[in-house]
Amino acid sequence: MSQKEEDLFTHQDTLAQLHESLPLSDKLRFLHQTIRDDFSFIDRLAIALFDEATDTLKTYTHSTEGDDSPIAAYETPLGAAPSLRAIMQHRRPRLVQDLNIFAKGTHEHTKRVAAKGYRASYTMPLYQSGTFIGFLFFNSLQPHPFGPKTLRQIDIYGHLISLMVINELTAIRTLMAAVQAARNMTHYRDIETGSHIDRTAHYARLIARELAPSYNISDEQIEHIFLFSPLHDVGKIGIPDNILRKPGKLNDEEFKIMKTHPEKSREIIDAVLKDFSLGTFGHVNIMRNIAEFHHEAIDGSGYPRGLKGDEIPIESRISAVADVFDALTSRRAYKAPWSNDEAFAMLQRLADTKLDRDCVDAMLKNTDKILEIQQRFRDEEAI
Repeated sequence: MSQKEEDLFTHQDTLAQLHESLPLSDKLRFLHQTIRDDFSFIDRLAIALFDEATDTLKTYTHSTEGDDSPIAAYETPLGAAPSLRAIMQHRRPRLVQDLNIFAKGTHEHTKRVAAKGYRASYTMPLYQSGTFIGFLFFNSLQPHPFGPKTLRQIDIYGHLISLMVINELTAIRTLMAAVQAARNMTHYRDIETGSHIDRTAHYARLIARELAPSYNISDEQIEHIFLFSPLHDVGKIGIPDNILRKPGKLNDEEFKIMKTHPEKSREIIDAVLKDFSLGTFGHVNIMRNIAEFHHEAIDGSGYPRGLKGDEIPIESRISAVADVFDALTSRRAYKAPWSNDEAFAMLQRLADTKLDRDCVDAMLKNTDKILEIQQRFRDEEAI
């Protein structure tokens, strides 16, 4: 019996949604629902990324809706989580059929998971070309749910999720490498050091984490704010050296030219996104907004569009505070570095006019962590 042409296309690919241009968190939630069709006891998927520079494990994304996630906007030194470090050292997944074995655990993440009632977990280490990048967690509210056959099938999903994460991170790194190459070719590092870039990124992440509950900023968005903040001034590569490196105050005509760099930043980023076919990965607008709007002011006196208040995207407001603080506390050809207290006082004065009050307050609540960032990412001449 011959098959009719219309019968050739009756099957719908159950994972077709993964081809769409969606944030990783949306794809993870979709996969979770697919997995639950076969394994209803899997109640949560979550991904944490490892930052080798700071030996820090950071929550990245999860499949639970709303406030149901036990851990969000959270980070911890991997050294403070010996049971997780053991997974990395063994390079094998860990199966815990009853999380009560950690009932006496004192770590914050252990207590949060227990408080939400999770009873079992399967944790896979994630690797990219042999380099450890983080963990994938399968959590269940039931004890002893994982059998050998189940684990074999879950492993397949786990590696699919791992490839999704690696694909997204690779796209981001490709984009950042392309932009960084443009900066290096114009000797842009002579103006702002690698340490400035690192500090600004970590300050931005600090602010975003503090604001996450009130502004509904997801872990995925926090990570992208952290990654993209250093690209905010890439448009300065299009500013003439006599203006960019001028040690004194710019005159009106020079400042008019300098004020074009946010739009140049957006143009450069859009060109790289197009050339590398990277314009479809999730949260790409976070990068665009940081680049174009980080010099907008709360009172509308900023540039390039004169946006005010909430018209300015939150990621742009966060990046602005992080950048201003590091500029104040860093040595420049035309000034000595300010003390942290002097810089904090200036942020307070600029709040509600040039800078966002909530972002400033978020920074001031974390003065101890700011010191840690400054100690870790000191400029070479200060070491």
